[in-house]
Amino acid sequence: MSENTSSSVRLVFTPSGLSATAEAGSSVLEVAQETGVAIRSLCGGNGNCRQCWIEISEGSHSKHGIDSSADNVSPVTELEERLYQRSAKFQGLRLACRTRVHGDLLIDVPERSQENLAYISKKNVARDFDLLPVVKVAPVELAEATLDTNPSASENLIERLQEQGFDAQINARLLRGLQPLVAETKGRFSVAVRDDQEVVALYAEPNPTLLGAAIDIGSTTLALYVYDLQSGALMYENSAMNPQIQYGEDLMSRVSYVMMNKGGDQKMTAAVHRKLTEMLHEACKQLELEHKHLLEVVLVGNPIMHHLFFGLSPVELGQAPFTLATRDWLEMNASELGIDLFPTTRMAFLPLIAGHVGADTAAAYLSEIDTMQSQTTLLVDIGTNAEIMLAKNGLVYATSSPTGPAFEGAEISAGVRASHGAIERVRIDEQSLAVRYKVIGLDAWSDEEAFSAAQPRVIGLCGSGIIEVMVAMAQVGLIDKTGLFVQSRAPERFDKNEDGTVRYLLVEQGEHSIYIEQTDVRSIQLAKAALSAGVQLLMDYLECEAFDHVLLAGAFGAHLDPEFVADLDIIPSATRDQIRSVGNAAGIGASKALLSNNERQKIIEAVKRVRKIESANEPNFQEYFVQGMTFSVSPIAAQKNTRQRRRRRAS
Repeated sequence: MSENTSSSVRLVFTPSGLSATAEAGSSVLEVAQETGVAIRSLCGGNGNCRQCWIEISEGSHSKHGIDSSADNVSPVTELEERLYQRSAKFQGLRLACRTRVHGDLLIDVPERSQENLAYISKKNVARDFDLLPVVKVAPVELAEATLDTNPSASENLIERLQEQGFDAQINARLLRGLQPLVAETKGRFSVAVRDDQEVVALYAEPNPTLLGAAIDIGSTTLALYVYDLQSGALMYENSAMNPQIQYGEDLMSRVSYVMMNKGGDQKMTAAVHRKLTEMLHEACKQLELEHKHLLEVVLVGNPIMHHLFFGLSPVELGQAPFTLATRDWLEMNASELGIDLFPTTRMAFLPLIAGHVGADTAAAYLSEIDTMQSQTTLLVDIGTNAEIMLAKNGLVYATSSPTGPAFEGAEISAGVRASHGAIERVRIDEQSLAVRYKVIGLDAWSDEEAFSAAQPRVIGLCGSGIIEVMVAMAQVGLIDKTGLFVQSRAPERFDKNEDGTVRYLLVEQGEHSIYIEQTDVRSIQLAKAALSAGVQLLMDYLECEAFDHVLLAGAFGAHLDPEFVADLDIIPSATRDQIRSVGNAAGIGASKALLSNNERQKIIEAVKRVRKIESANEPNFQEYFVQGMTFSVSPIAAQKNTRQRRRRRAS
């Protein structure tokens, strides 16, 4: 292997065309992440997910002015050698996280390794609540100064505000622009007063539009809603991928990245700040307003997203006892956070409930608080770590269940994010066992003419598709009650992959056929059992035998069919009639806290009364977990399993 005599090397990535200069010895994945190249990495670069395959292009590339050679990287690792032996499709490729650079390179990122553009659905919906903004417009007309009566401009302004009932001071940052504004407007202008106590912006116009933003920082997506603070009207909404995903698909992967990479938390903080700033700038541009019109931002997210946003270390949240740096309502001005907005724009985060139950859950609770305080209501946000709240007779309990990323596709052999071409609906005919499915981006089912005419590329199964295929297979007896495949039901559809794992052919499309593996069923069983056990524990604490409502929150929950949720036994004793989606409840709750100080104070106080239990410490958790493994909808009883268990080889 030849090494570059220089301490730095040049890399060019295709098909993006992005280039970078990096220190010799850096991993290809590290360089790609710094450069903004979207390489799929679910484990944060730990070598566990085996998704970040790249190909090194040999030879001289005049277009890019680079001579590239496979000799300019570190030798093939033992892990890669094992993967080559397991499947021929990996031959000639390298794992970006295991490959270190020692010379100039042209690196191709194959389509299978590219981070798919997610289909993001976090639309907000209108809700009725009293509007009580924390930032108000106050028109002022300063008293004319004379030699005998000549207060300072700030004193003059404060006196005029006192006449309107405001006991406010002016933010010192505004003093530089105050006298020029007085001269320009001859003392007639408008100010923005926050919390009736502080002047945070000055405007020459008489009736300026004041904007506020509600932001849901999800581990996968960022959702933005911009409102007129005075009228409460929704002015703009948008969503985007959370750029932190390049450091790990799930939250624990990101914590692991911080623990294993010095400054990893700072990288993730900077990444989300940059993206949110970009989104807010675009909102102001679309609304044709300067940044000084955006004065209040309310954010929600899970505890790790919260800590990373404020530059707090998330390491303690990755290990017991999961201690938070703070769980109170927390606010800072944009200038304090180094975010490129108007300096006095306030960035506020709703309070957290506990180490694994965050501000997004608190916001979801706020969005449905009237229902939850009046009826027996279960609120569930299904994700990598499911957050669960149960309210009955004025008491509210909360817990989290370690469902893992299976519901989101990260532990499923054909699992993908909710991207165009991902299977989101599945039906299997009980008699013929014919499979029908729908993909994101196309309304037609696979057996309809419009589907054939469109010829969509089917890339895998997203979360709702994963749940539906498991239920559909169980319903027709392709899976027994214990989760084992019933191969005799359709022997022509079953075979084994390179590892010897039994798999079921769901969609035939040559080399890109979609299979369900026995290990996939196991992953879903573990996820649904953890969620079911968490719900059952809360039911025990509140002596609850039935629900009035089961509310599914979040973008994932919005795509789930209540019938399939009930049939999968995710929620013990819940019926399809009780289950309904409440959409992006976190975004709705954030919007309520943005637009109404009453709602803001309501959730700050309500969170203090929520009782948190740690599901893993409960003595009945394991019993409920085992019960939750069953596919009760299957007509096939447990089969005798004569196959010897295979031990997974350590990577």
